[in-house]
Amino acid sequence: MNFDISSLPAGSHIHFIGIGGISMSGLAQIMLKKGFKVSGSDRTKSNITDKLQSLGATVYFEHKRENVSEADVIVYTAAVHSDNPEFDAAQKSGAILLSRAEFLGAIMKLYKNAVGISGTHGKTTTTAMLTHALIAAHFDPTVSIGGELDIIGGNIKTGSSEYFVTEACEYTNSFLEFFPTVAVITNIDEDHMDFFANIDEIIESFRKFALLTKGKGFVVACGSDENVKKALDGTGLEIKFYGIGDGFEYCAKNLNYESGYPAFEVWHNDSFMTSLRLRVPGEHNVLNALAVLAVCDNWNVDISLAKNGIESFYGAKRRFEKKGEFCGALIIDDYAHHPAEIQATLKAAKPFVKNRLWCVFQPHTYSRTKMLWDEFCESFDNVDELIITNIYAAREKFDGVTRPEKLAEEIAKRGVKARFIGTFDEIESVIKSEIKEGDTLFTMGAGDIVNVADDLFKQ
Repeated sequence: MNFDISSLPAGSHIHFIGIGGISMSGLAQIMLKKGFKVSGSDRTKSNITDKLQSLGATVYFEHKRENVSEADVIVYTAAVHSDNPEFDAAQKSGAILLSRAEFLGAIMKLYKNAVGISGTHGKTTTTAMLTHALIAAHFDPTVSIGGELDIIGGNIKTGSSEYFVTEACEYTNSFLEFFPTVAVITNIDEDHMDFFANIDEIIESFRKFALLTKGKGFVVACGSDENVKKALDGTGLEIKFYGIGDGFEYCAKNLNYESGYPAFEVWHNDSFMTSLRLRVPGEHNVLNALAVLAVCDNWNVDISLAKNGIESFYGAKRRFEKKGEFCGALIIDDYAHHPAEIQATLKAAKPFVKNRLWCVFQPHTYSRTKMLWDEFCESFDNVDELIITNIYAAREKFDGVTRPEKLAEEIAKRGVKARFIGTFDEIESVIKSEIKEGDTLFTMGAGDIVNVADDLFKQ
């Protein structure tokens, strides 16, 4: 739906079904800042709903038809189904009914410069890094991010400039509802195979996303990713490729690791731009930084100020987040839930591991675990102690086949000390009895496995 927010009368009422979600709450905050009346519903009370109420939103903790009776616009998440009483009432009320992606796309149209940061991996970190760069350069952007970021005090920033920054997720092709003037593509990999049929379908989805910039902007893309190049081949778009080494418009040279963190020079074609010393580890973050600098350079951001912002970035919540220590062991939590992300994170961890490397992994969704089974089995070869716990189902139900116990068994056959432990209490008990000073422990996954890291740190 090509909906125009600017056509709404001042003070119009917007209702969000599922307002407590990380993305929906951010959209609600933007609308509050713009002077709209905002309400919403969610199942449970949280810090997010508390904040929304403090900002003036009305929040209901039960889904009822009457909650939407006075709303002019009703926004719903992908988790809302037709049997939801508010959704059903909205369909029959004559109010404007929009998905979260459609509404976010409508918000993007309000800004002269709107960047959608896409990719199978690295969206949140790249969005966060760009936020740091723009704030350092005094651009005052509006930002919607899929994680919490200390510099903006959460997942949303409502700025006063013409610049809008958001993550753009390919799942269910939701990012095709967006209106970017800049499309960033960090990488393209197999994921969300409960929706996409194969990698070719995923590549085509990203191709369509890039084409949204045609005639009004440009694309920033990782030139060393073969699937990204396939997606952009023959599009005729203005493309800024980046990568490590020669052959890219924006490239990193003389890369080395100081105290475990990357330091490198950034070149634009044959001209030296700047040098960077990151506070986040791994080669993947070198690529993320290059994407950010490419956007900044083409938005005429002062590169010396952008550099300061990037170098001040020490990570978003749940992205290589150092929680503290337990019994002399370093505890790190990470959102990685795809084999490529797991491998990149564990590779980046190498300089920090003094003794044994532990990993407690919570697989995310049955479909992803099943479709990428072999890749998951190959992701933990360098881990000394691996614990696999129950699969976080999210939107799915048990398929009757995919079992985490079997995944642990298959990984163990590769010579990794892997075991399945079903409950967090049991996992914490094992860690307490076996972990040693100098060990490094990762809790890893997109579900609630972070609770293990938090419990250990508290103790």
